Amino acid sequence: MIYKIAVCDDSTTDAEYITTLVNTWSAASEKMVHTETFPSAEAFLFRYGEEKDYHMLLLDIEMGGQNGVELARKVREENESVQIVFITGFPDFMEEGYEVSALHYLMKPVVQEKLFAVLDRAAAGLEKQERRLAVTYDRQTDFVSLDRILYLEAQKQYVCIHTPDRIYRMKASLREMETSLDRRFFKCQRSFLVNLSHVVQIKGNCVVLKNGEEVPISRGMAEEVSRAVIALF
Repeated sequence: MIYKIAVCDDSTTDAEYITTLVNTWSAASEKMVHTETFPSAEAFLFRYGEEKDYHMLLLDIEMGGQNGVELARKVREENESVQIVFITGFPDFMEEGYEVSALHYLMKPVVQEKLFAVLDRAAAGLEKQERRLAVTYDRQTDFVSLDRILYLEAQKQYVCIHTPDRIYRMKASLREMETSLDRRFFKCQRSFLVNLSHVVQIKGNCVVLKNGEEVPISRGMAEEVSRAVIALF
């Protein structure tokens, strides 16, 4: 995998320094990267309108025109998987960073070891997202990212795979499907496997997902589900 990384900073010196560190990380970790620098949020968004396949965004916050948080909000409107890291001299935007699911904040001047640790986390998150499930239906097969699967539901001899934009119905058993999944998926009820990374609330009889859907859980299972979510993160 080649990681496509955007460095957005209105300071040429800072942008060059971050890019040098990213390339050093690439050599040390033996991970391939393609790095591009942008002097403003507007410059990046112009390119992003044509190329949306960026894996990581390293964003300065205080820039002329749009700031890094505003840029992140626009990207997050249609892209949940890109890893966003804010690099700034100002710690005042922490709350806004949570709103756009920023991976981390790094304070200037950036320390090499801290940036390397964040890039390692970003790469690990992307690799986890890359795992896919082969879903066969209507004589065709789609490869669905595990990250996009909200939950799986057993219906007699079929399994319904729920994603944010559609439901796949595949002839299989829940037990068969379970062998193709990872530790994010938890059997919360006899007929349901839920992706714990989408859980935002645990109730007595169900879990609530980020999109508002509720998935039933077995009686007395709430504490076990809570422990599984904590262990995952």
